[in-house]
Amino acid sequence: MRLASFNILHARSQQDDRVDLDRFADAIASLDADVLALQEVDRYQSRSSEADLTAVAAEAMGAPEHRFVAALSGVPGATWMAADGNEQPDSAGYGIALLSRYPVRAWNTVRLAPVPIKVPMWFTGSRRPELVRDEPRVAVAATVQTPYGVVTVADVHLTFVDWWNGRQLARVRDALSTADRPLVLMGDLNMEPARAARITGMRPLVSALTFPAHAPRTQLDHVLLDGDLPPATGHALELPLSDHRALVVDVQPTVSPGSSAGRPAPG
Repeated sequence: MRLASFNILHARSQQDDRVDLDRFADAIASLDADVLALQEVDRYQSRSSEADLTAVAAEAMGAPEHRFVAALSGVPGATWMAADGNEQPDSAGYGIALLSRYPVRAWNTVRLAPVPIKVPMWFTGSRRPELVRDEPRVAVAATVQTPYGVVTVADVHLTFVDWWNGRQLARVRDALSTADRPLVLMGDLNMEPARAARITGMRPLVSALTFPAHAPRTQLDHVLLDGDLPPATGHALELPLSDHRALVVDVQPTVSPGSSAGRPAPG
């Protein structure tokens, strides 16, 4: 079983500042994930060719089960507002997506309040920070029937504001306290590994620098486990889009000496 998490920057490449849907589909296919968590996902936005990026990813990886959950609904400059889950099924939005090649028994959404005050942000070309409102955040969890039995897999993208993202992560932890175990939490947590493990009480399945993609200095993206799964190995992978590297984790059964079972990691 292969798990992967990727902040896709709405499929934009840092190399040419463009969204190329074929390049995006090829990148998703190259991950060969059985369960894939995506963050910064657009649906019907002009900056990403008016595409439903979740549908593009689902087709590329062969995932019959997939769900896009908007954190923001509408389009920038028009009806850009916090999503509440009551939007029309095909409305424009921006948020996260969880995709699975395996059957999904149930879905669960956890909405996370944004930072309650304006926060300073530095923009390119600006000598001083500007005070802006943080966007709302969201998590989505799926109860997945895997080769290792039922596994709960959750995807989340937290705020970059340190004193608030810990509260958001604790909210996700508490919301999933009664979910089936094992529980795998994936996503861009915008915090380093020790803090993520301390807040969740979960153990990391991969340790690798993920940001910025071209010369990573820190690990903002995580795959965490609560419960038992067979041994897992993981690594970060730079792809031709986004400012983050993807995380890939292979969960493999223990094999007897001389057995050829197991799945090779990508090159």
